Amino acid sequence: MKELFNDYVQSLETYIMFRIKQRTAELTPMLTEKGRAPISLSMGAPVDPPPQFAIDKLIEILQNNKNIHTYSNPKGEKYLIDEIIKRMKRVYNVELKNNEVHSLIGSKEGIANFIRELINPTTNIKEKDIVLVPDPGYASYAQMVMVSGGLAYPMPLTPENNYMPDFEDVLKQLEKDGFDPKKIKAVAFNYPNNPMGAVCTKEYMQKAVDFCIKHHFILMGDAAYIDLNLPGTDKIPSILECKNAMDIAIEFYSFSKSYAMTGWRMGWACGNKELVEMLGKIKSSLDTGIFKGLQIAGASILNSEEGDKFIEESNKKYQIKQDILLDGFKKMGWDIDKLGKPKATFYLWLPVPPRFKSSEEFTNYVLETSGVVFVPGSAFGKNGEMWFRISATATEPEIKEAVERLIQDGLRF
Repeated sequence: MKELFNDYVQSLETYIMFRIKQRTAELTPMLTEKGRAPISLSMGAPVDPPPQFAIDKLIEILQNNKNIHTYSNPKGEKYLIDEIIKRMKRVYNVELKNNEVHSLIGSKEGIANFIRELINPTTNIKEKDIVLVPDPGYASYAQMVMVSGGLAYPMPLTPENNYMPDFEDVLKQLEKDGFDPKKIKAVAFNYPNNPMGAVCTKEYMQKAVDFCIKHHFILMGDAAYIDLNLPGTDKIPSILECKNAMDIAIEFYSFSKSYAMTGWRMGWACGNKELVEMLGKIKSSLDTGIFKGLQIAGASILNSEEGDKFIEESNKKYQIKQDILLDGFKKMGWDIDKLGKPKATFYLWLPVPPRFKSSEEFTNYVLETSGVVFVPGSAFGKNGEMWFRISATATEPEIKEAVERLIQDGLRF
């Protein structure tokens, strides 16, 4: 029956994280037997529970509010939208109206549906609508574009360009490769970046806005990690703080990373009125919104002292875990002083030792030898090859054990 599915879905690979999870499960009996039961440093998902404040609020709602079990408004109930507007003003000094905000069942869902609306599907590669995506970048961007029938064209993020590619250079290369710049619909913009934890300057954000205005492209800001600035670093700005950003930008936010609410599936999009309303059109046909109980609990955390404290404490924990990893890899021969410490997210992005032929060969070796699960950089694009990603979301004891294992098992750069 597989042949009945469309060409785009048939060419789609299973998401990298689930492939890694399956491979780890296959090796678990062997690894456990030799004292190397898997320690996952792969998934970009917090392991700590959400703020107790939000949990208590949800319990209270479930016990006392009998009117929350009906369909909700896909746009988001007023109490959630109001708190989002309040947060954007309080944290970023961005003024929003009701019609410039829309709730999401997680930011991933919102980005995927928005991309689906942009692409006119075709199998002719030269006729495909194009979305510029970071490379290395979140693996789902390219899949979202591909399954919609479009072309994801890479913007190279490299140490040489300080992970901030020149947009006009990307446009020139696209033309050299035989593609029509007029087919570009949008630019996917993700800082702090997954997988590298790279940040950009406010000036670079403004360049992105100006570039999209000049060429009449949409700027899609993925702000999933915007709250994860590590201690001692500056607050990460919103794209919507930039001059004229509201003319061409839509920004996607998530509760998942900020509040460890990955399973709650909550987020929002905000920005240009027309873009938000177009997103609302497709969502009104495809879903019926977030469960009202979750919306009330989520709204209660956005501007609370408890929520802000949770983010602050979480970032301190990520800093401690990353320092443990960095110290360990330094002992194993990685030039951590030259590579530098990340300023945001819970990710580490490190080079593969040169004796390995690929990032996948290296991560397979580490898994099979030490039971430690990393993600090969090739999963995030061509420019990710010979790098690997570590997610410092496991518990501190697990991270310490992972480092000890790697050292004991003789891993060296």
